[in-house]
Amino acid sequence: MAQDPNFTQFYANPLYLNPALTGSYGCPRFALNYRNEWPNLSGNYVTYSASYDQYFKQISGGFGVLALHDQQGQGTIKTSMLGLFYSYHLNLGRKWKLMFGARASWFQKSLDWDKLTFGDMIDPRRGFIYSTGDVPRGGSRGFFDASTGIVVFNKHFYGGAAWHHMNRPNESMIIGDSPLPWRFTGHVGADIEVGKRSKYSSGTNIMPNVIFQYQNGFTELNLGTYIKYGSFNVGVWYRNRDAFIMTIGINTGKFKLGYSYDVTVSKLNNGVSGGSHEVSMGINLSCKTRPVSFKTISCPSF
Repeated sequence: MAQDPNFTQFYANPLYLNPALTGSYGCPRFALNYRNEWPNLSGNYVTYSASYDQYFKQISGGFGVLALHDQQGQGTIKTSMLGLFYSYHLNLGRKWKLMFGARASWFQKSLDWDKLTFGDMIDPRRGFIYSTGDVPRGGSRGFFDASTGIVVFNKHFYGGAAWHHMNRPNESMIIGDSPLPWRFTGHVGADIEVGKRSKYSSGTNIMPNVIFQYQNGFTELNLGTYIKYGSFNVGVWYRNRDAFIMTIGINTGKFKLGYSYDVTVSKLNNGVSGGSHEVSMGINLSCKTRPVSFKTISCPSF
């Protein structure tokens, strides 16, 4: 019944959000992400990811690599992924640009049977004191996965869609077949300048965003906005009946650092879950080969 790992700072992990965003910065870009969801629970979820991407004129698009590792229930289930990305960039006139991307990745999932408990291990008075008669069946699974996406944008608007797990690989770690459900993502946003940059002011931009995700009957709608003043960024988001999100970050152009905290507002409540913590870091390097006509997407990325 579970879904894919999700990051609150969507645009700080652009390749995971949408393969079409590969190479959207132009020059070499590195991103590191860490998420600890519901740390007060004994079965919390911890996710790490690291990525690199860059635009190459020779292939008319971007190339990237992403590595992800996810731990569920204190490592009872572990998922690792290594993905290769390509995105084709096409200029639609002088103002608009379209990017079409794809991801080919290898997943490795594992189940630690020693961390599982069963009914035959329980004594009515003394608790878990017996050994289980259950026999481990399998415990690991590796599989190939394919995803695709599209993004269109101009100076002030961006929108895109992604289709993950197109081939629906079998992810079962025991006997049987368990096809990985499709995940669909749609995202739109804008960059609105409300205070012009001058020698006395760093300028102010408001970036409203909407992100929708669907997987196996589960829907997630994220509504929010970022406010950028010079190198400082703050954001406020609401995720459908689940969490209220606050984000703060620094973006110097070359270096980015962001922190977000999800306040649980569902029946689980924040006191029990401990909310969710997420940290992102990005490094943008300079390059000499980016074409003069290259259009950089203006979506937030701290």
